[in-house]
Amino acid sequence: MKNLWAPWRIEYILGQDKPPGCIFCPWPEENLAERLVLFSGRLTRVMMNKFPYNNGHLLISPLRHVPYLEDLTPEELLDLQFKLRHAMRILRETMRPDGFNIGLNVGTVAGAGVESHLHWHLVPRWLGDTNYIPVFAEVRVIPEHFRQTYERLAPHFQALADEDVPCATSS
Repeated sequence: MKNLWAPWRIEYILGQDKPPGCIFCPWPEENLAERLVLFSGRLTRVMMNKFPYNNGHLLISPLRHVPYLEDLTPEELLDLQFKLRHAMRILRETMRPDGFNIGLNVGTVAGAGVESHLHWHLVPRWLGDTNYIPVFAEVRVIPEHFRQTYERLAPHFQALADEDVPCATSS
């Protein structure tokens, strides 16, 4: 019998490591690396998912605490899309995925784990990354510790500029 070692999952299973407040909102005196935040700009934040579906699973959210897409200003929406595009480019360069799953879950019934703060999931995918283990054992195999992935991605996101987004005007 082979063992699947994933010690960081116990935090999720036991539910004892849940911080107070919103995981996406800036905290006073926060340690960005400890929180797995790769980029925090004027309007948008990019962070790693501590309980990923796959290696390199990123969460992209507005800094402002809003639950719905229609709550975003045109500038926030555009900035989020620019950061999503940059994050995909960085993941392509550093992890070489064959594709991506990009998702936005709105509401608990749609799968939103943090319903009150809108966020996109960006999940890199590789040919053959799905196998029998999730089907039979309800276990995902994540081959790299999320701290190692963070260290690999962080320099690329530190170089990411908080560019001025052209204002979108309504017609």
